[in-house]
Amino acid sequence: MTTRWLTPEELRAWRSYLAASWLLEDAIDRQLQQQAGMPHLYYSVLANLSEAPDHRMRMTDLAEALKITRSRLTYAVTRLEKDGTVRREGCPTDKRGSVAILTEDGRALLERTAPGHVDTVRSAVFDHLTEEQVAQLEAICSRITEALQQDEERSACGELPWRRRSSTP
Repeated sequence: MTTRWLTPEELRAWRSYLAASWLLEDAIDRQLQQQAGMPHLYYSVLANLSEAPDHRMRMTDLAEALKITRSRLTYAVTRLEKDGTVRREGCPTDKRGSVAILTEDGRALLERTAPGHVDTVRSAVFDHLTEEQVAQLEAICSRITEALQQDEERSACGELPWRRRSSTP
């Protein structure tokens, strides 16, 4: 098989994407650590639970929504349980599964933290884009996500994270 090397334009775009994504993740993590003492992943767990019916989700569904491994989610939820922001219960429809539930303390923390998080995202991303660029960003990211999820066997990445047995690739 012949390697299809990136063109100079593709390489510039790739490196630009990497720089932007790393700097953005760092900015979001710093803001959330300073304001709430939690990393972005923990905030994302709380945010997803806050949007779910009855503020609860099966752990496997939550891992898929967050695009992470089940073991990484288990670690995060265990930490959030210790903080009293999430609790876990057995799944009534699947004895092997469990459900993560946002607690009142979790909702309160999210309500305090969300405005600062949104300000960070807006100032880091959306304040620099036109409406057309926002639509393009959504289209590009959606296309990449769909392509990676569409056929995991043909994907260079292999098995999707939430289907892996462990966090190692």
